Amino acid sequence: MLTFEHDYKTLPEPLWAACQPTPVETPTLIAFNQTLAHTLGADDIPDDDTLAQWFAGNTLPPGAEPVALGYAGHQFGNFVPQLGDGRALLLGEVIDRQGKRRDIQLKGSGRTPFSRGGDGRSPLGPVLREYLVSEFMAAIGVPTTRALAAVASGEQVRRQLLEPGAVFTRVASSHVRVGTFQFAAARRDEQILKSLADYVIKRHYPEAASAADPYLALLEAVAARQAALIARWMSVGFIHGVMNTDNTSVAGETIDYGPCAFMEQFDPRKVFSSIDQGGRYAFENQPGIAQWNLARFAETLLPLMKVQGDEAVEQATEVIQRFSDVFAAEQRTLQADKLGLTANSEQASDLMAGLETQMARGGMDMTATFDALTQYAASFDAQYHDALLSLTSQPDGLTTWLDTWQAEMVAGKDSARLDAMRRANPIIIPRNHRVQEAIEAAYKGNYAPFHTLLEVVTNPYDGSTEARRLAAPATSSEQVLRTFCGT
Repeated sequence: MLTFEHDYKTLPEPLWAACQPTPVETPTLIAFNQTLAHTLGADDIPDDDTLAQWFAGNTLPPGAEPVALGYAGHQFGNFVPQLGDGRALLLGEVIDRQGKRRDIQLKGSGRTPFSRGGDGRSPLGPVLREYLVSEFMAAIGVPTTRALAAVASGEQVRRQLLEPGAVFTRVASSHVRVGTFQFAAARRDEQILKSLADYVIKRHYPEAASAADPYLALLEAVAARQAALIARWMSVGFIHGVMNTDNTSVAGETIDYGPCAFMEQFDPRKVFSSIDQGGRYAFENQPGIAQWNLARFAETLLPLMKVQGDEAVEQATEVIQRFSDVFAAEQRTLQADKLGLTANSEQASDLMAGLETQMARGGMDMTATFDALTQYAASFDAQYHDALLSLTSQPDGLTTWLDTWQAEMVAGKDSARLDAMRRANPIIIPRNHRVQEAIEAAYKGNYAPFHTLLEVVTNPYDGSTEARRLAAPATSSEQVLRTFCGT
């Protein structure tokens, strides 16, 4: 079905360890992403039983050579020199139909040399959450890992309680993280570090190879992609939950959807992760954390840079300091799109700040607000004006803001800007309570709500009656205030 290659295994072995998956009792296919499989080059899709065996790890797809990847990481600011894939195995890479190399990885496939006492398994809930959220992100154009398959294991996994287990198959541009570079740097073997950096340049940033200093150019390129990624996250209210350096992809993709969720009632300080007691990874802190993580990445590259000593530190520091400006420019572009303004509007940031203030004061749902604003911009129909005011407990302040916005908004007269506004404002997000409903039904053996929700979130601009039912904000009794990691 897929033609595997194993380019990552050309790197020094401390960066990976060969390991076989541990078979599960009774694998059953929950979902298989045929569209993605075709993009990856698959023509003949085997039957569900074969897919379940392959993507549970009971038998390997032809050509797969599984390895666990080593990496380190700062976890909530504390450095751990060896983490690694404790429950994941890279089966290999495939070259997709666009000529791009993509990783295929099993998650929850059993213990590895990096398991650190863990069982190497995954509960069903985190598998379904990652499937739903990553495919939604892909549908709205946010760089992300993808979901290829989900398989129920037929076994129980013990976390706080016994839960049904599952195995997830993830596709990524690569699984190299900032933590991978930290893992290499911690070994104080410059050749291993250089091999890794050269691999990433060749695979992700080939233009850096011809720069005066390829490793400084690598830092600049990774920083730019991170700035664009975090800006896209925040434009749809996404909160990653655990932005550790081991969860930061150097390819600039969203990776490791653990305790993640989307903002509903707007609150810049919102935290969804059950393990983030201090709010380190709150919504408004994400740009600063990304910059901090990039500083840790820069530290690993210093020995490779053309200049050394204080001059190398100064050059790297300049790149890290520019992150804020690059992020702000990316964010202004997205803000102009979301508000239906001219592409280079100087008013975008101020108008967005004003709307965010109104959303916070009025307890407004973020996605519903931008959906109603888009509908109002398209028609100026009074019903959409009233719909906006119905979302807030502070209608006077919102009315004043709308008057200011309407004087600047061009989407109603410019079809290209209206299209951009619609693309920037999905009608549907994976609402936290809807994801939880799908998980709870699946725990009882009913996957229909999961498949229904998957269909809706992968068509996020669908305004059908059923889609809008699932898009509706949670009632006070339905709200999900915390999400949990599956490790």
